[in-house]
Amino acid sequence: MTNIFDNLADKGSVFKDKQYLDHRFLPDNLPHRKDQITSIAKYWIEALNNVTPSDVTIYGKTGTGKTAAAKFAMKQLEEAASNKELRIRTEYIRCTDYTTEYQVIAKLCQQMGRDVPYRGWTKAEVVNTFRDILKSNLYGNKMILIVVLDEIDILLKNDGDGILYTLTRTDNVSILSISNYVDFKKFIKSRVMSSFRDREIVFPPYGAQQLVDILEERSKLSFISETLTNDVIPLCAAMAAKEEGDARYALDLLRTAGEIADEKESKIVRGEYVREAKDKIEHNKITDLITTLPAQQQRVLEAILNLTQEKEEITSGKLYDTYKEVSKGDTVSYRRIFDFINELEMLGIISTNTISRGRGRGRTNIISLQCDNDILENALYSI
Repeated sequence: MTNIFDNLADKGSVFKDKQYLDHRFLPDNLPHRKDQITSIAKYWIEALNNVTPSDVTIYGKTGTGKTAAAKFAMKQLEEAASNKELRIRTEYIRCTDYTTEYQVIAKLCQQMGRDVPYRGWTKAEVVNTFRDILKSNLYGNKMILIVVLDEIDILLKNDGDGILYTLTRTDNVSILSISNYVDFKKFIKSRVMSSFRDREIVFPPYGAQQLVDILEERSKLSFISETLTNDVIPLCAAMAAKEEGDARYALDLLRTAGEIADEKESKIVRGEYVREAKDKIEHNKITDLITTLPAQQQRVLEAILNLTQEKEEITSGKLYDTYKEVSKGDTVSYRRIFDFINELEMLGIISTNTISRGRGRGRTNIISLQCDNDILENALYSI
């Protein structure tokens, strides 16, 4: 029998190399982010003078180039430091993977060559080991460490601000925090804020033409020549520009459109495949999100969907009444519903809008779905 993989390989593909369409790929050039990278470098240049840099925080919506810019600046700093024979290290931590202070410090120790377990030691033992690594060497040369904490809001929400307390009180450590949310500092207590005096850099959303520039660069690396029709990249860019200028989404659209072309055994990627890609990505994203939500949050979403289908104005009071009907007695408190609403809004599944009812009638939060009703219904009832 002929090897099945040989048969598949013989069908060919529109791709030369898909890796360049992965948002984790770090290109040699980051279009339209020179100003933000330069801002990071202006703070970090102190390290080249053997001075610990100020802490830095970068904000921006998903897909605005925050992680790529930080990693680009890290690479450039390490190159500059090696030319000057300085002891400068940059370490990247993704806080979705390491969600407690202990895990972050243990990971930093491991990345710097110390074998520290992820459990079993006291926090003091881990912190002392970390600080020991940073001590001056035999020649009195100190090490400057820059720690990049990506999606720091997740870590702070999960485990409190202990990580910032430890790092800001460790000599020769500078922190670069990355967050999608400008209000993440609400998780930081005043005793920590007093030593966490960060400089802030905002990453604006990409415009449609900027997204075109990014996609054109990546497409040359990813696709076989002349496989894209002229409307493919502008369409991907326009769709992503409507999603708050999300470059990750633009890359996902382009890659998925190419995969659809391969599935259809087409040698050309067409605009219609981009529209199919949009539906496929949205369906997968919503389904993945909803199936991982706790049961009570799923019931809140079901209540919101029911009210939306009935074309009702959704207030928190009306939502709670419908939620109780859906839950059939297994309910949480009215106050807890507000937490669920905030969490669902952070995930982008719903939005809230505060409106005034007029003099003497106060203000009311109106809740709206931000995803396709049919996709949500299919996801909820397939669980």
